[in-house]
Amino acid sequence: MDLLWTSFLNSEWHDWRGGGHTEDRLETPGWVERFLAHWGLPCPAGPADLGALKELRSLLRGMAVALAAGGTPASDQLAALNAVMAAGPVIRQIGAEHQLTLRPAGATWAHIEAEIAASLAQTLAEGEGARVRICENPDCLWVFYDDTRNRTKRFCEDKTCGNLIKVRRFRARQKRGS
Repeated sequence: MDLLWTSFLNSEWHDWRGGGHTEDRLETPGWVERFLAHWGLPCPAGPADLGALKELRSLLRGMAVALAAGGTPASDQLAALNAVMAAGPVIRQIGAEHQLTLRPAGATWAHIEAEIAASLAQTLAEGEGARVRICENPDCLWVFYDDTRNRTKRFCEDKTCGNLIKVRRFRARQKRGS
């Protein structure tokens, strides 16, 4: 399951094959615009505040690490998350179908950050923090939401990271056995 906050957090890409290459996709031209379009978020006028976006990503990573380890985010992390969400005011509207919708009060970078933060807050509020995982491939470190019934997913993708690690383990066993 792809969530707004995990998709944003994984903008810090690591070469899952073990090459050691990393890429900060926030700095890749056009990536932020494609990310916002994918999630149906407005693209504010003017350049992105990369410093604030990276700071938010760092906060989310720290919280994800705590959740993946079976803990809970620290109170200072929750306070910082609340501060980010407070900076993005919304207008609540009721539609003809009696559905409550939230509309941004303005298309600003603070609103985008608040939406990303609110996505993580929603995961916590629904009691689903225990489903947050970090890929067991030490070269990947992708954060994902484990939506399996028995909550045993260990890799972000079985066909990439899972297969790679299984092959490495197999070859190591074969080498030891020879």
